[in-house]
Amino acid sequence: MKKILIYIAAAVALAAVLYTIFNNKKKQEADVAEVAKQVEKINVNAITTKREFINTDYGANGTFLPKQELSFPSEISGRVVRVMVTEGSRVGVGQTLAIIKKDAIEVDMTHAKNNLQNAIIDNQRYENAFKTGGVTKQQLDNSRLQLKNAQAAVRAQDIRVNDTNVRATISGIVNKRYIEPGSVVAPGTQMFDIVNINTLKLSVLVDESQVGKIQVGQTVNVTVNALPDKTYSGRISFIAPKADNSLNFPVEIEVANDGALKAGMYASALFNTNNGAENKSMLVIPASAFVDGVNSGQIFVADNGVAKLIKVSVGKIYGDKVEIISGLNEGQQVITSGQINLNNGSKINIIK
Repeated sequence: MKKILIYIAAAVALAAVLYTIFNNKKKQEADVAEVAKQVEKINVNAITTKREFINTDYGANGTFLPKQELSFPSEISGRVVRVMVTEGSRVGVGQTLAIIKKDAIEVDMTHAKNNLQNAIIDNQRYENAFKTGGVTKQQLDNSRLQLKNAQAAVRAQDIRVNDTNVRATISGIVNKRYIEPGSVVAPGTQMFDIVNINTLKLSVLVDESQVGKIQVGQTVNVTVNALPDKTYSGRISFIAPKADNSLNFPVEIEVANDGALKAGMYASALFNTNNGAENKSMLVIPASAFVDGVNSGQIFVADNGVAKLIKVSVGKIYGDKVEIISGLNEGQQVITSGQINLNNGSKINIIK
């Protein structure tokens, strides 16, 4: 009897062990299945779409140019005897910048004046003689022509004498001086570079989609990288009638210089292309959400744990955000990263 009880107890214990092992195996199989399910899913980031108020003003970058810039050449040949300005000097229209030796030119002037005096006397004789029939009409005409030529020669020498005083033809600042006293110059020899920066021109390129929204005379806010605490008010002075090869239109903006601006500084212009209206509310998504770039118009949306590839109509781009015109509704989840691993219908796990 005792042996029978022992066998029964052993059988019960074995059954309990077998039951436990069986239950543990089922649990392990369930855990493995769950892990397998998770492994099949691809981790992605996603955002929930919503309408946003976007600043639709258009920005463009460029550099400042002088309103006027002149490379000042010599008009005559000669030796420079005096230079009246240095680099950085402010000059006005008509101010003498340098003096060229004029001794030889004055000798030529004296010779021209003597020839003119002789031509006047000779012409007077021919005029009197013609009245009495002493000379022909042709001889009188030649005399008159010689008088005109002599007068022109004197005027030409007078211009040369005046050109020995080299005068500024624009107001501005001497940016570069190429001559020193004693320098020998010839017609066309570079003498000075003069720039007028009382007003500067900001030269920028405007996209073809925006150029129709701006006009000459429009006020533009301008910021300068080197002067981050200042904002300048500019005025559009020129819009090119023809685009460049990149379909951008050169635009110039005049900005009054308060003394801090320099030609060559990098600046940004903010064009109000909203015609004074409030910022526009629109459905936007990150540019990073698009598969193969914004131009493809393709994005993945999350739908019940599955990635669905859809096509949307794209509007304008505002920085890193893209306007969606159609194909997507507010409140949908758009996948913004991990798309490279996705196919249409891939199972996903949204981690952010």
